[in-house]
Amino acid sequence: MRWGDGRRSDNVEDRRGTPGSGRMIGGGLGTVLLVLVALYFGVDPSIILNQGGLPLPNTQDSAAPYSASPEEQRQADFVSVVLGDTEDTWRALFKRSGQEYEEPKLVLFSGSVQSACGMASAAVGPFYCPADRKVYIDLRFYGDLQNKFGAPGDFAQAYVIAHEIGHHVQNLLGIADKVQSLRARASQAESNKLSVMMELQADCLAGVWAHHADRARHILEEGDVEEALNAASSIGDDRLQRQARGTVTPDSFTHGTSAQRVQWFRRGLETGSFGQCNTFASVK
Repeated sequence: MRWGDGRRSDNVEDRRGTPGSGRMIGGGLGTVLLVLVALYFGVDPSIILNQGGLPLPNTQDSAAPYSASPEEQRQADFVSVVLGDTEDTWRALFKRSGQEYEEPKLVLFSGSVQSACGMASAAVGPFYCPADRKVYIDLRFYGDLQNKFGAPGDFAQAYVIAHEIGHHVQNLLGIADKVQSLRARASQAESNKLSVMMELQADCLAGVWAHHADRARHILEEGDVEEALNAASSIGDDRLQRQARGTVTPDSFTHGTSAQRVQWFRRGLETGSFGQCNTFASVK
């Protein structure tokens, strides 16, 4: 991915080294959701945060200043560029439809973090909090993306950020509120289906970003699309459940299958159209 000359966003909030509370989310969660959390990816914190606390050992010495490695600093710079690129892309797309894009903040943290959705451990993975309109990420997740999920590459990392920004777009457009209202009245199985539709739409919106960013700024290099598709495939519910326990329970899916995640990211990438991202009409 061509990113070195990209614009750095002014909306990065660095909280690395800020002491956590020593508690993390937990209690009353379904087995599958706990598996997904444990496997470090993108669980909607509005669903799982504020559920009570389980003791969590401190992940860092609050008395010692945080010291990032050169590689982590490079990743922080990369994240700032990707965030800036999503800002440029979505600002233009919103303006085209007569709307104004509100830029989200992106919070870098280490170990645990306090958001308006509650206290979260790095085990949650990157997440978007609709209550404060911020994206949160512990950069060590990128090591897990490569080593645990087998999804290396800088564009795979960019896809993760773009997916969370997709949730921000849903929030700005009122989609998140409508879905949350429906989920509050739905059965568990129906609630899970709505969650899947939300996640797949965020995948599609990540593809929409990539489509327009490449047309405007030529960010893609050979192999980049494959990196993102591999990342999308690696974090499908079916693949994660099979890795964790050897069996798959479709009614418990909250993010979509590997094939679905690849399909919807590819649709956004190829069409560049928000209108092609209506997962609520297409996913049964």
